[in-house]
Amino acid sequence: MDFNALAQQHKTELLESVLPFWLEHSQDKTYGGYFTCLDRDGSVYDTDKFIWLQGREVWMFAMLYNKVERRPEWLECAVQGAEFLRKYGHDGDYNWYFSLTREGRPLIQPYNIFSYTFAAMAFAQAAIATGNDEYARIARKTFDRILEKSGDPKGVWNKAVPGTRPLKGFALPMILCNTALEIEPLIDKELLEETISTCLHEVMEVFYRDELGLIVENVAADGSLCDSFEGRQINPGHSLEAMWFIMDLGVRAGDRKLIDRAVEIALRTAEYGWDKEHGGIFYFMDRKGAPRVELEWNQKLWWVHIESMIAMIKGYSLTGSPECLAWFERLREYTWSHFKDTEYPEWYGYLDRRGEVLLPLKGGKWKGCFHVPRGLYQCWQILEQCK
Repeated sequence: MDFNALAQQHKTELLESVLPFWLEHSQDKTYGGYFTCLDRDGSVYDTDKFIWLQGREVWMFAMLYNKVERRPEWLECAVQGAEFLRKYGHDGDYNWYFSLTREGRPLIQPYNIFSYTFAAMAFAQAAIATGNDEYARIARKTFDRILEKSGDPKGVWNKAVPGTRPLKGFALPMILCNTALEIEPLIDKELLEETISTCLHEVMEVFYRDELGLIVENVAADGSLCDSFEGRQINPGHSLEAMWFIMDLGVRAGDRKLIDRAVEIALRTAEYGWDKEHGGIFYFMDRKGAPRVELEWNQKLWWVHIESMIAMIKGYSLTGSPECLAWFERLREYTWSHFKDTEYPEWYGYLDRRGEVLLPLKGGKWKGCFHVPRGLYQCWQILEQCK
């Protein structure tokens, strides 16, 4: 495998195709922030603004400015988005709404914890890029809010009747594994270590189940398995994304056993989630093999495959695992041949089970300037180190 050529492929796609697409089409020059509802050619088809995607785009351009090159247009893009979020994204007490109108009026209440996590990541990177103390304060305050809400992320907006079937979800400890590292320069060391320790325990000891060899998306409040639609749900993409977060934590701690365990879980998850008939990784699965209630269960999604690519090439770079390298090649071939639009910039997000494009859009309520550029950046950086 020609690692240098592959690194260049990912770098070129990022810098010459994907990033220019978002710089040109997503920035709202009138009201600030970003349009994420972009059609195949980049035309705007809806102007609502979703806080978690606003935060992700701030983070993306600030991170690239901090780590790749200090391009003024990247910093300008990040700062204008951060200013929009600072003014309109929260209720004044750093409870981050889910969505706003184009002008910044709140539409949907702050029920989604991902609005908070990506606001924290956004302002942390923006603070590093600008030296702005106010951005650092917002990042810290938002991180505090996340920890306060960790026991009940949806709070008053939780639709479940209290006490009947209390569940806790994998999404928050999973994303906190990454958020903690992003905000590390800005928060108290003891708080950071405590947060990482808690997240590692939740991900690797509670949601990962030895009896299944897999990570489940929801468990009962006491940490036991729950035989319900929610309790049986497996999301292979989430599991694989989480495992490269865990690998990063293993590198930070110098813990080879943790890295090896993350690689082992990633390999098992990829094998479990791979569609043996049509290729690609399923979106949702049932740990008992029962039918899923999600109509999109067998779709092939962009982020699932890109995050899986990162997990496998990172696993190979850290351990030399030939299985990881083989999986990376399989995933790379499927992802580049199915999700990349060969006529317009950026990548498709949604394929049917057979790999045909379901929606030609490049962005929407759930897809923004994040998984594709972050994945290209991660693969580029890792491939440059591979031998």
